[in-house]
Amino acid sequence: MWERTLQDLIRGLRSNKSDESKFISKAVDEIRREIRSDDMELKAGAVLKLTYLDMLGYDMSWASFNVVEVMSSSKFHLKSVGYLAATQSFNDDTDVLMLTTNLLKKDLTSNPNDVALTLNGISHIVTSDLGRDLAPELLKLMNHSRPPVRKRAVAALYKTMMKYPDVVPQGVSRLQERLQDSDISVVAATVNVICELARRNPADYLPLAPALFHLMTTSANNWMLIKIIKLFGSLTPHEPRLVKKLQPPITELISTTSAISLLYECVHTCIIGGMLKGDALAQACVTKLAGFIEDTDQNLKYIALHAMAKIVPTHPHLVAEYQDTILASVSDQDISIRMRALELVTAMVNRHNLQSIVQQVLSHLVSEDATPTPSAIQSLAQHLVPTGTARTAIPQSQSQAYRLVLSQRILTMCSQDMYDNITNFEWYLSVLVDLAHVAKVNIGAQIRDQLVDVVGRVRAARRYAVRLMSTLICDESVVRDAAEEGSGAEVLWAAGWICGEYCDELIDPQKLIPKLLDSNIAQLAPETTAVCISSALKIFGFWATQVAQNWTDDDLEEVKKVANAMVLRLGEFIHSQHIEIQERAAEARQLFNFINADLNSYTRHSSENPFAESGTSSPEIIYPKCLYLVQPLFDTYSLNPVNAQAQASVPLPDGLNLDVWFIAPPEPVGEPSKVKKSKKGKGKEPNGGVKGKKKIRQRDGVLLEEDVLSPREHETVEDLAAREQARLDRLARQREDPYYIMDTRSAKAQEDDIDSISVVRLEGIPFMPEPLEPPIPTLQDVTEVSAAPFIVERDGEMPVGTTASSIPASTSKALLSQSPSFSLPSSRSGTPITSFPAYDVPDSDERPSTPAPIKVSRAKKKAGKVKKRKTKEEEAEPQ
Repeated sequence: MWERTLQDLIRGLRSNKSDESKFISKAVDEIRREIRSDDMELKAGAVLKLTYLDMLGYDMSWASFNVVEVMSSSKFHLKSVGYLAATQSFNDDTDVLMLTTNLLKKDLTSNPNDVALTLNGISHIVTSDLGRDLAPELLKLMNHSRPPVRKRAVAALYKTMMKYPDVVPQGVSRLQERLQDSDISVVAATVNVICELARRNPADYLPLAPALFHLMTTSANNWMLIKIIKLFGSLTPHEPRLVKKLQPPITELISTTSAISLLYECVHTCIIGGMLKGDALAQACVTKLAGFIEDTDQNLKYIALHAMAKIVPTHPHLVAEYQDTILASVSDQDISIRMRALELVTAMVNRHNLQSIVQQVLSHLVSEDATPTPSAIQSLAQHLVPTGTARTAIPQSQSQAYRLVLSQRILTMCSQDMYDNITNFEWYLSVLVDLAHVAKVNIGAQIRDQLVDVVGRVRAARRYAVRLMSTLICDESVVRDAAEEGSGAEVLWAAGWICGEYCDELIDPQKLIPKLLDSNIAQLAPETTAVCISSALKIFGFWATQVAQNWTDDDLEEVKKVANAMVLRLGEFIHSQHIEIQERAAEARQLFNFINADLNSYTRHSSENPFAESGTSSPEIIYPKCLYLVQPLFDTYSLNPVNAQAQASVPLPDGLNLDVWFIAPPEPVGEPSKVKKSKKGKGKEPNGGVKGKKKIRQRDGVLLEEDVLSPREHETVEDLAAREQARLDRLARQREDPYYIMDTRSAKAQEDDIDSISVVRLEGIPFMPEPLEPPIPTLQDVTEVSAAPFIVERDGEMPVGTTASSIPASTSKALLSQSPSFSLPSSRSGTPITSFPAYDVPDSDERPSTPAPIKVSRAKKKAGKVKKRKTKEEEAEPQ
């Protein structure tokens, strides 16, 4: 038999866990019969059971009217059940709320117990309509004779002001009166409400500042003081005069209070309120926060690090005194504390402490396999030890996400403000290499970009960078790990590019070429392999020119050996599945086939210089001319770094239209022009002709369009057969063309004739002997420090006569937001080729340093005549 009490319902739920839904359905049916009863006690019991089921997730909105009936009961214990159900189940969309207006007004004027219960219910169910109707009664209750009623009225007024903002002016005046209430609980509730209201619009509550200041200097309630000080933190940005007024009492509270919560709120208010003008108050705040960081309470440590990060921008020298304490938090077991410590460390970096901070952060990435990971019990025991007891060593193993954040923080600290905090770039290059080894996360792309950017901007660091990168390429373990694990390939990309671009800094360039073309390099990413092939060509070109300028007959064998090795090693890359590697390797191999042929045909002799001046004769050393074949391919023009705002300063040529052909494309042979059909004549003109497509031709430098007739109108049988044969011939040519992509659908319909593929034996290719394995390059010690000063080239090249300051600020910001973080560095200046004589060029034909701009004109038709528009230069000429 079903019991109608709440206790029986709870017992039934616990005993029917296997079939709870069936039990609930029976209980709800019983509640539906009980709630329609005229007995108010039975109805209230049913509502109470529905309230419990509502907490379990079952809907009780169908009983909203019955809840209002229980709320209207004259008995307090039944009325409390109705208000409890209403606060839990009613919302803004409840229809019966409009029926409760008169009920609530009546209860607000009843005995104090009913008033307190009603105020509590209003705080939960008030809407904009109820707030409008009940606002006068709530304002009257602010002056009630009983403090508990006044306190509840203040809380209910806050919810009413949120739902019905029109009552805010009257409510603020009543709240100002309650700040001088005789009961401390009413004052505390009023301060709490004002603090919450001021978070949304602090300027409206500035008139309350005198009363709040009086409370702050006279009250001894710490919780109320916390709210008042937090409130002043919101008001001071809108009234600067409050800063000077608040400094003495807040400084006294910081020095005297023992309540940690109040102490932190005072420090936080000083920070966000702009009160840290002098070093005295700032020193006191930093000292207190440093004590929080050393505390065993993790919550205090977290909020202290968060607050110190806000002091660093104004007082970095004070925070730097506790650098070791802050860095110790980077190895804390709590991930949130570690992240806050990293943010603080990044903010406190300057030119003096950068190296020490980076080295300590970098040490956290070094894995210590010997350190065991503590168990859950050991980790818990570390937080339970008393102050002063030594803790167990914290393991250095972290998650991949945290290691990635550590690595990115190191790069951010060093590269901020265009490397403004770095004084020794050779140290930073070594840090980047170390980071690539110990990071064990996907950070190679960022390291690659910074390596290239630093070497391009800082000329004094290039020699050290080239020798450091060459050691990476020569390290077989580094290359092998990058090929097997896939990590570090981006760093090897930067190493190969730097060694090739600035190969004039290498001591023995020819010894690095085999390392760049090693078989392990072929297993790296396609971009890295392609860069290594190009760098090998650059290094050979530079080394060959150096050999040619100091040519002796004994150098011939070494040059042949290096060239033959290049041909042999490039053959391994020709069969790569990546088209870019294939193309670079094939082109380079054909080039070296030519170089080998020239070296094999070289005869050792010397003769007179045919370019010497008349009347003089000087013997000239004859060397293989192919030695100067490679270097001009890369060093003919020097590439300087381009400013990110350079494109915006280039004016758009007048009359330029990129949508119009400069030269009309030729019509395909044998392809008739397609007839464009119209709606009326279906492709025919009114006079009976066929309308063809436009024919574009050029007359006197002007593009003209003419209508042509389609040749299909008068096509004979012979013309039709010739056109079909031309189409078949064209398809055959395209099928044999390796650079033409055929339609795959038509290709499937055709069968390849394998027997028709011609096999040609190539004759006359010289035999390539197996080269000897060259030794590993012997470079100077890469730890030597360059004596040249480090100068960072911050700005790139701008167009002639234009500076970055001449660009509008809006355009500059848009370009900077779209430009990459790292710009392309400048190329090295090529070594001058002194063996080739200079050509005599007449002064009149001398080529300017900057090519003349292309004059683009646009044809205009006006009054039946074609008029050529003046160019920009012609308009600028004086009349």
